[in-house]
Amino acid sequence: MNKPDKSDYLSTGLPSLKIGEVEIFWLNGGKIRLDGGPMFGPVPKVLWSKKVAVGEDNCIAIDNSAMLLLTPTAKIIIDSGIGNKMTAIQQEHFHVQEPWRLLEDLERLGITTDAIDFVIPTHADFDHAGGLTRHDNNGTPAPTFTRAQYIFQEKEWQVVKNPDRRSATSYWPENFSGLEEGGNLKIINGDLQLTPEVKIFLTGGHTIGHQGIEINSQGASAVHLGDLLPSQNHLHPLWVIAYDDYPMEVIAVKERLLPDYARRQSWILFYHDTEICAGRAQIGTDEQTVTFSTTIDKA
Repeated sequence: MNKPDKSDYLSTGLPSLKIGEVEIFWLNGGKIRLDGGPMFGPVPKVLWSKKVAVGEDNCIAIDNSAMLLLTPTAKIIIDSGIGNKMTAIQQEHFHVQEPWRLLEDLERLGITTDAIDFVIPTHADFDHAGGLTRHDNNGTPAPTFTRAQYIFQEKEWQVVKNPDRRSATSYWPENFSGLEEGGNLKIINGDLQLTPEVKIFLTGGHTIGHQGIEINSQGASAVHLGDLLPSQNHLHPLWVIAYDDYPMEVIAVKERLLPDYARRQSWILFYHDTEICAGRAQIGTDEQTVTFSTTIDKA
């Protein structure tokens, strides 16, 4: 397949955003429905139900929108969707509405899986790590991006290898099959300047080794905070999810980072939001409240 010129990328119809020399594309990692209560944790339903549509079963729509970063020197995947390995029971349990189409979206961009240089999972939950591996022709899980380095915080990988009772329900071994054996695994401790434009940093909070990604290029900036900020409806520091292992850490990180990004008018990138891909942050007169001056809507 011939790779399109950069000027042709936008013709694919995929949602996109340019941060200096870095192009960001959102890829369809599958759509599910989950109980709305855990997605808003301590927030009363009378409040969160004004923000999102909720069904009679109390479920709300959840997108899993992986991101592709095209930098001058690397092609990077952030998170990977639900993958193609879920059993029929798992698909029913998580109310899968649309299957994993990440590879189809890459094909629309003229990019093959072996062209990806790095994969950055924010953490190891199945809805973020499901696409790290895929079923091969024999039905065996194998790395999806055969040449890529998969970058995990050491704290997170230790839980992958030795999950506690809570983590085991979401850290599925098949999502990591072959990463160590194939030499694809890269373990880090804390921050890493991956390219001149892309920095990985440890956040903790949602999981012990949860990590964020910051992009800086030509005076523009963006940040992805993973499940510390799963949607635009979680901008308030106290709006956290019940799946957070360390919710007080999540609150502290949001209180510390979000006002700073808003003062810089950074773009906030989303993975689970069903309406927008990103919002450009702005700070309120109180120097704490964060809102968006403009957004990138879902296609």
